[in-house]
Amino acid sequence: MFAFETILFELARLFLWPVTLGVLLSFVYALYSLGAFGVEFVQRRRYPMRPLVLHSHGKDQDQMELALLKDLEGVRLCSRVAPMLGLIATMIPMGPALVAVASGESQGVAQSLAPAFAAVIVALASASITFVVYTVRRRWLMRELVMILDAQAMQEKV
Repeated sequence: MFAFETILFELARLFLWPVTLGVLLSFVYALYSLGAFGVEFVQRRRYPMRPLVLHSHGKDQDQMELALLKDLEGVRLCSRVAPMLGLIATMIPMGPALVAVASGESQGVAQSLAPAFAAVIVALASASITFVVYTVRRRWLMRELVMILDAQAMQEKV
């Protein structure tokens, strides 16, 4: 049984760098999304009645809905996956920290837990940013879709 536990421990440690990289990439993506959101906010303030995104995706309602989902997919995924990555990045160093506690090495506990908590904070910040962007952009795009569909319905009546 000891060999099995060792294999699992080593396998978990192998995930630390990819997960940490995922947390960093999610933060970079969150900042990029926030910047794009700011630009879109300014454009929507400048041109409040003109659809900005969905009008270029065809006239079919299904195509526009698919475009809406595709446009929001990145921020939606980041807002949901980043906290999971943060949790993984926190849990992996907990093993060595617990071993350090058991052996009375307080220095080892601090060395193990400091990066773990930093990773979860960055991941939660990423998730928070992308969740706000997702929520507001979804409302904008749904309003835009309704405007386009209403305009199409009016044209069909004429």
